[in-house]
Amino acid sequence: MSITSSFDSLQLSDTTREAVQKMGFEEPTAIQTQTIPHMLRWCDVIAKAPTGTGKTVAFGIPIIEHIQDSDQGLQALILAPTRELAIQITDDMIQIASTRPDIRIATLYGGQPISLQITQLHKHPHIVIATPGRLLDHLHRKTMHLRQVHTVILDEADRMLDMGFVRDVRQILDLMPNVSQIAMFSATLSRSVMDISWIYQRDVIEVTVEAEQQNRPQIKQYSIEASGQHRIKIILKLLEDKGYKKALVFCNTKRSVQVVTQQLKRAGCNADCIHGDLRQSQRERVISSFRKNRIRVLVATDVASRGLDIESVDAVFNYDVPEENERYIHRIGRTGRAKKEGVAYTFTNLLNHGQLKEIARLTQSEIQILDLSADNETHV
Repeated sequence: MSITSSFDSLQLSDTTREAVQKMGFEEPTAIQTQTIPHMLRWCDVIAKAPTGTGKTVAFGIPIIEHIQDSDQGLQALILAPTRELAIQITDDMIQIASTRPDIRIATLYGGQPISLQITQLHKHPHIVIATPGRLLDHLHRKTMHLRQVHTVILDEADRMLDMGFVRDVRQILDLMPNVSQIAMFSATLSRSVMDISWIYQRDVIEVTVEAEQQNRPQIKQYSIEASGQHRIKIILKLLEDKGYKKALVFCNTKRSVQVVTQQLKRAGCNADCIHGDLRQSQRERVISSFRKNRIRVLVATDVASRGLDIESVDAVFNYDVPEENERYIHRIGRTGRAKKEGVAYTFTNLLNHGQLKEIARLTQSEIQILDLSADNETHV
C-alpha cells in the first residue's frame, strides 16, 4: 500500500478530520496509514507495530467512523490488559470523538467501584473500553450484554494473552454473535496471538510496521557508570543541566522505587512514584498529576513501562538495568513518542555492563557511554 501523506486522503468524515486537527496531528503514522483504510472497509486486521507509533488512533478513527448514534446499543468493545492502558485509551477516544458529542464512552476496570461503572452502563454507551476480568464481572452480573457489538479491538494482544487472559478473551469473543470486525494490535505476534487470530478472524489483513528508520522512535541512548547515591546526584544534575520538565525513573523493585523517590524529594525534586502495592486510586492520582505536569519525576517499577502512554516525557532513567531485555525497549519507549526526540540513560556498574551490552546487541540499539566528568561519548 502506498504511504498516505495526510489524513485528508483517508476519506474521513468532516467531523473526524476536525477532531484529528484539534489533536495536533498533521499526517498519519505508518501504522495509521496501513490500518485505517482496511478497518474502514470492515476488514479483520492483525497489526504488529512498536510502541509509540499511534496504534490507538489507528483503530480509534475507524471505530468513530462506524458508530451510528441513532443506535442505542453497545457497538464497539476495546479490550486492554491493564487498567492504566484502559484509562489512556479512553482519554484518546474521547479526543477522537470530541466533535461527535452524541457518542458515549464507558470504561470498565478493576479497582474502581462497580456502582460507578453500572451508572455509566445505564447511559447506554456506544463504546466500552475494558479489562477482561472486570468486563466478565459485569457480564455475569447482567449489567450489560454484547449482542449488538460489531467491532472488537484487542490492544496489546500479546501482553493481554501472556498475562493469562486467554480463557477470558475467548469467553468474551464467544458472547458476540454479530461481530463484523476483529482487530488485534500487538508488539509481537506470539503463538497465543496467532491462535486467537486463527480461531476468530476471517480473511485477516496482516500489517507489520518495523521499528526502523522513520518508524523507530528517535531516542538517544546513553549508559552511565555509577552506583548508589551517585545515581541520584547524576539524575538531579541532568534534570538541571538539560532542563528536562518531565522524566521517568525505572527501578527493578518496589523497595528501590520508594528509596529513590524519598531521596529525590529530600533533594528538593518534585517527585512521586507508582508500584504494585499502591491502591488503584493512588496510582491514578499520581499518573494524572504527572500527565498534568504537577510532578516532574515519576519513579516506577515495570508496572508503568508498558501500556502507559504519557505525552512529552523528555527523558527516561533506568536506575537499574532491566532484568529482561524486552523491558529495556518498553521502558525507553515512554519517551521519543509522536515523532518527538527523546533520551534514555541507563546506569551500569562492573557487574551489569555486559548485560547492557547484550541488550544493545539484541535490540539493535546504539547506546553511547556518557562520561560526565570528561563530557565524552563512546559507543557500547
